[in-house]
Amino acid sequence: MHQALYRKYRPQSFDDVCGQEQVTSVLRYEAEHGKVSHAYLFCGPRGTGKTTCAKILAKAVNCLSPVNGSPCGKCFACQSIDEGSAVDVLEMDAASNNGVDYIRDIREAVNYTPNALNKRVYIIDEVHMLSTSAFNALLKTLEEPPEHVLFILATTELHKLPATIISRCQRMDFRRMKVDVLASRLVHIAELEGITLEENAAKIISKQAMGGMRDAISLFELCASGGHDVTSERVTEILGLSGTEISYKAAVAVKRRDTAAIFNIVRTVASSSKDIAVFWQELLEFWRDMLVCKYLPSGELTDYLDLTEPELRVLEDAARRFDQATLTYHFSILDDAMREMTRSPQTKRLTAELSLMKMCDPSLEATVEALTARVTELENKLALLRSGGSCGGAVQTDEPTAEPEPLVFEEKKVTAEPDSSDIPHEEKGEHEVKSAHGAAEKAEPTRIRDVGEIAEKVASANPMYMSFFRDADCYVSPDRKEVTVKTTSSFAVQMLSSDSAKKVLLSAFVLCDVCDSDAVLVITAGAEPKAKSPVDELTEF
Repeated sequence: MHQALYRKYRPQSFDDVCGQEQVTSVLRYEAEHGKVSHAYLFCGPRGTGKTTCAKILAKAVNCLSPVNGSPCGKCFACQSIDEGSAVDVLEMDAASNNGVDYIRDIREAVNYTPNALNKRVYIIDEVHMLSTSAFNALLKTLEEPPEHVLFILATTELHKLPATIISRCQRMDFRRMKVDVLASRLVHIAELEGITLEENAAKIISKQAMGGMRDAISLFELCASGGHDVTSERVTEILGLSGTEISYKAAVAVKRRDTAAIFNIVRTVASSSKDIAVFWQELLEFWRDMLVCKYLPSGELTDYLDLTEPELRVLEDAARRFDQATLTYHFSILDDAMREMTRSPQTKRLTAELSLMKMCDPSLEATVEALTARVTELENKLALLRSGGSCGGAVQTDEPTAEPEPLVFEEKKVTAEPDSSDIPHEEKGEHEVKSAHGAAEKAEPTRIRDVGEIAEKVASANPMYMSFFRDADCYVSPDRKEVTVKTTSSFAVQMLSSDSAKKVLLSAFVLCDVCDSDAVLVITAGAEPKAKSPVDELTEF
């Protein structure tokens, strides 16, 4: 007889429970040292192990040969509880048995000693569904039960329980499990079942489970049905997901105000097996993640966002294109559209198209958020123009002649050196390079590793300059007084050497706090063409 995987691989001891160490460590200690409370309250989201831990605790307090507080799983008590034949362990669903009569039966039964086990255990699941009269009837028994009785209450909605019930129990909070914990468990089950499971597919399933182990295993079993290998494409197809790629394309289309691309994206989602509401939920999450990118340092994103390295690069590239005010305005539109789709499912496509149009053009709305987004956009453009006109720095270019001779560029080893202003006077000598004659040479410039934000400002001023600046290597001197833009060709040098181009480039560097306002801009050739990254490939649509 087939058994669902979440039941087949349900943990049988505290050591097998994943992601709930803050609960299992306490329960194991109390069971091992005979300090078990008379009543427990297990609260937390669905599928996080509340009922599982309740059954393990029931076995632990009745086990004849416990192992470090965990049940042995081999004695009569453990086996009878696992088989469901133990009459002294009663599991009750309060959702269907919520009347006061059931509680009265429990009050009468607790006075009798257990039939075969050491303790009589009452597991009341979804306890928040009990009626008010049932809670009142349970109060006295829950506060002072006989020594041979143990109550374990489980709920997903703690706020619905009376304070008098909560105060009589030892409360245990179950947390949502991390994506890595869920994914590793899925990989383990897949190995035992002989199912091929890709690592990325396991992470996608785990993200959709929203921290619940039962949901993750159920989704995995669904994707593996029919004997298929569980790949990223298979998971996306079965669960009706759109993926990070289409969310990124939607963000780029909104930034470019490309209405044709927006209608094409919505048409693609609507004509496929994917639900527009699911796609919209993914857009909401993508915009929320972009807001996180705006407010958190880059090094802390991996601790806060459950994303793979390629997904994180794509997300950061999309976040650079927007400011906080615009993202907040977009988020309000996305949230309103999600509620509208819930109220009127038959107009989901229309709602999606109109909402994306509003996101493209804030002038279509007269809300405070839309006006704030428009003012912020104007302020950014004005700051760029003012900075370009007021930058007192000189601009140098290594312009080639009409018929340049072949140039041979010697690659310099560029290392990230700290700003000279941050180096104590007694330590600055360590950053100077001595020549053969003992004279101090100029320190090597620092390569700017990430020019995404600079490129976005250049593109907002003039998209043509962006095409020549995209593949350039940029360096800044330790004193922030000189910026070098090394392009891939002499033609790019000519295009970036016009007065307007030089003003835009230097303004972008100043606004991004790369250099001082009086810095010198040097434009030269010699950069190596870069291989396409996943972000570059996604932008070509």
